[in-house]
Amino acid sequence: MSPSSPAEIAAELAAAKAVTILCHVRPDADTIGSGLALGLALDRLGVEVEVSYPGGEQLPAVLGRLPGSKLLVDAVDVHGHPVTVSVDAATADRLEALEASFRAAERSITIDHHASNTGFGDLDFIDPHADCTALLVLQVLDELHVELDEDIATCLYAGLTTDTGSFKWARPESFRVAARLLDMGVDARKWSRALFDTHPFVWFTMMSEVLGSARLEPDACNGEGLVYAVVDQQALAGMSWSESESVIDIVRTAGEAEVAAVFKEIEPGKWTVSLRSKDIVDLVPIARAHGGGGHRQASGYSDEGTAAEVVARLVTSL
Repeated sequence: MSPSSPAEIAAELAAAKAVTILCHVRPDADTIGSGLALGLALDRLGVEVEVSYPGGEQLPAVLGRLPGSKLLVDAVDVHGHPVTVSVDAATADRLEALEASFRAAERSITIDHHASNTGFGDLDFIDPHADCTALLVLQVLDELHVELDEDIATCLYAGLTTDTGSFKWARPESFRVAARLLDMGVDARKWSRALFDTHPFVWFTMMSEVLGSARLEPDACNGEGLVYAVVDQQALAGMSWSESESVIDIVRTAGEAEVAAVFKEIEPGKWTVSLRSKDIVDLVPIARAHGGGGHRQASGYSDEGTAAEVVARLVTSL
């Protein structure tokens, strides 16, 4: 099926009476911000809206404070409307139990920016050149002729600023959109502090232990180097999964390594692996080889086994 344009997506949504918006498992600011921004806009147009994500875990506090949280429903309470939209999920299985609702919809829509996404909806708006899914949602909102306000702009800004690493690797278009969102009243200082610079005190203990055990593999990736760290369940005790996401941003700063990896034990023996590269290494083939996907310089996958086993599988493959 050929890719769909934002105008085609907007036309489908404009004709809908009720829409379900699905975010991916262990939601980050881009998937939740995109989902809530789209939900708020459709709600303003008189559409019945529900926004949800799988897994049952409580959202990190900062994401729960985003405007539009009134639209969030627990996964078990999802009605499943005739038109269903997936936002920022690279594959359908990232929707976990909610994939069934997506598949059951009369019309399913995928909005995403992951290079590994080959499309899994009736309509697929996928642009791997976009810095985040929030930018694509904004294009749809513009086609819907929804006027931005502070609430919608704040949700979009959360996705934009986090997926660009606080604009460290943003393309020019992202800066133009950021200015537009700030003009709508987004409090950039408040949300940057909340999204990047706020952690529970126990986070410091976790980081000291994890970074103390970090390892460097200088010969990996054809001599470009790999640095990795392991965050087991004990280290994560008492923290949300979002706190473990910050580890990769520290580990990746090692000057001797082109590629960084962080192994996070989300359940006993079950791991998610975050991969980052600086310039040279394309991570998509690496992630795909392990059953995952993502972007050229930011990808991930899941694995099972002991810490030693999952680490060895990646190191050996590089």
